[in-house]
This record gives sequence, structure tokens and C-alpha cells, in this order.
Amino acid sequence: MASTDAERIKAELIADKNTPELGLEESRKEWLENAANDPVPEGTKVEPVELAGVSAEWVQHPDSPGKGVFLFIHGGGYRAGGCITHRNLAARLSGASGTRVLVPDYRLAPEHPFPAALEDVSAVYGALLRNMMSPSQISIGGDSAGGGLAATLLLALRDAKGPLPSSAVFLSPWTDLTLSGESYETRREFDPSITREGLQEAAAQYAGTADPAHPLLSPIKADLTDFPPMLVHVGDHEAMLDDSLVFAERAKQAGVETEIEVWPDMWHVWHQWAPDLPEAEEAIEKIGVFIKAHFS
Repeated sequence: MASTDAERIKAELIADKNTPELGLEESRKEWLENAANDPVPEGTKVEPVELAGVSAEWVQHPDSPGKGVFLFIHGGGYRAGGCITHRNLAARLSGASGTRVLVPDYRLAPEHPFPAALEDVSAVYGALLRNMMSPSQISIGGDSAGGGLAATLLLALRDAKGPLPSSAVFLSPWTDLTLSGESYETRREFDPSITREGLQEAAAQYAGTADPAHPLLSPIKADLTDFPPMLVHVGDHEAMLDDSLVFAERAKQAGVETEIEVWPDMWHVWHQWAPDLPEAEEAIEKIGVFIKAHFS
């Protein structure tokens, strides 16, 4: 049963969903402005950095010893978001995992369609390796579109026979730009924030002239053989549920060590509501345990 805080937050999300949509530039600006006012845990270290020409942020919780790196790729439909919008979540992931969290500010669509974002996160991962960071001390992950981008990064690394990280974490990942999952309809009335129609424009703008069914755009359609151990979190009330369920099942069929947790009554990337949401705090702690267990 959902907490009272979850019921309150969900009601607020439903009210926001029923308000007129802003244009892309306005929604980007509003998200950044709102996120800038979100307090991170006191004592959190935030360090802007540029790696391989890509702007990014190091985030370290005051209680984190900073052992290893969690390369966390932010969501936002490939069109919005950045270091600021995910700073609070990054800080809490750092505290739970004991790592330093690196959040890249990859290029966004529609100004920069595929493969710009993939090129940027690939460059950042390569920079970590060139800086003598062992892959065994790196975990990668992301939320929503960032989760899909993390999956395609793994595909690109594997196909190039590059060193893979120790683990991967996916929070409500968007793994199917063709939007073929049945949950887009079966969860329509439950989801307080995501609709299939709302994603169609984002998918088209990110794909550009590429086929959205290509595995580097829709990793749900890829052979996931040799992926590192995976943890997938998804809410039972989100329209994107099948993106996680089918993706995790394909990983299991490919022999990948896969943990998938479907959280009752939760919505898309509920983790972002920590510390105000008990379910978010619990989920983040589980992510930390998973990452630590796979570092060598």
C-alpha cells in the first residue's frame, strides 16, 4: 500500500498533468528553475567538470567515501534535463552507493538528434578509463531516457569490444522509442505524468532521420548478451512499464544477471521525490546495495 506522502504527491502530479502543456523551451526553463531551488543534502560536494569536451558534474554526498564512480545519465525525454535537474537524486545515490556520481550534460534533441547524446556519454565513459579508472569500479545507469541511453552505451561498448562497467542500474528506463508496449494503454488511467502521445514527439525529434526501431535507439530490440549485472526499477502505475518488463526479460534470456523490481502504486522515476517520499528513500538504498555488491 502506498504511503500517505505517495498519495499526496500523486494527486499533485495528476493536477499538473491536467494543466495546459508548455512549449519545449518554457518547460526546459521551468524544470531547471524549480530544480535549482531543490536543496541537496547539507555538505554535498558539487564540482563542475569537462570530460572529452562534454560538460558534467561530480556530485558526492557528505557521508560517501567516494569509492568508485556511478556514471548517472539523466532523463528528460532526450530533450530536457541536465545536471541541475538531477543533482538532488545524484547526491542521494552517492550517499547510498558510497561513490562519486558523475552526471553528464549531454547534447539534447531536437537541436542535436541521435547519435549526439550517445556520442557524448561514450566520450565521458572513455575519459574515465583514460583517467585510470578501472571498469570494475564503475557502475552506469540512468532514469527514463537516461536509462535507455545507458543501455545503448552498453551496446556500443560491447560491440566495440570495450571494457564494460561492473553493473548497470535502470530507473523506469525508456527502452522502446516505437512505443509498442501494451502498458501505454493498460496503465493509461493510472499514470499521473506520462502518456504515449506525449512521448511520440520526443521520440521523433531524438531519432531524427534514424529508424526508431534501431537497437541503438530502442535497446529493447537488441541482443543483450554479455551485459553486466542489471538492476531495473519500475512503477506498476506507469505507462512505460512494459519498457522495463520486456527489457529485463530479454536480458534474462541472454543470460544476464538481472534483478527487476516492480513497485506497487509507484509512478515514473518516483526516486526523484526523495527525501519527501519513503518509497523513494527505500528504492535508493536498494540501488546503493546493488552497486556496492558488484564493485570488485
